Amino acid sequence: MTRNKLYSLLLIACFAGFSYLFYQIHAVQNETVRVCIIKNVTGYPCPSCGTTRAVLLLMEGKIKESVLLNPFGLLVAGIMTVFPIWIVTDIVLKKETFYTCYKKTEMVLRKPWLATLLIALVLLNWIWNLYKQL
Repeated sequence: MTRNKLYSLLLIACFAGFSYLFYQIHAVQNETVRVCIIKNVTGYPCPSCGTTRAVLLLMEGKIKESVLLNPFGLLVAGIMTVFPIWIVTDIVLKKETFYTCYKKTEMVLRKPWLATLLIALVLLNWIWNLYKQL
């Protein structure tokens, strides 16, 4: 993937995420929309179910509740905070620090033992979501 495509994709994804968070903050309780296809079809939560609510709890300063709801909330909040700032800084300064870091991270994540560990963590989170009947 080229630098410009990656930056565009991530900025659009972060914008969509911020838009959805803004919608969730201002939506009336009965008007919230479930976007999880897995839960809508099967009735069972996916590994990322509850991530939006976890990010909202983080925004309220409720860190413990956020992590207990879905630990992915910490990761998503961090990504949504750091990535846009880093990408815009790269664009303004005409650098490729984010792109270089992305490429290095991609190479590290291709190691089978690490990929297996990360998949196991996702499965554990899914089991946690099923246990909580999220």
